[in-house]
Amino acid sequence: MADDPVAVNARGMKCPWPALRAARAMREANAIIIEADDPIAPAELAALAQQNQWDFTPLGDQRFFLRQGNGDAP
Repeated sequence: MADDPVAVNARGMKCPWPALRAARAMREANAIIIEADDPIAPAELAALAQQNQWDFTPLGDQRFFLRQGNGDAP
């Protein structure tokens, strides 16, 4: 699995697509940074992270960091 966060672009996609993209990316990566502009995306991504026991950190405007296990956001 990759150590550096994988970039995932989910801009323009309505939920649940950003969460589905995140889940798919996390199959092959330890961490991702996802860009998602759907207003529901932060809640969906936070719920996905909680369900899978991943760390979830908002990084500012429409960017979110997810990491498997415990880790520090970039």
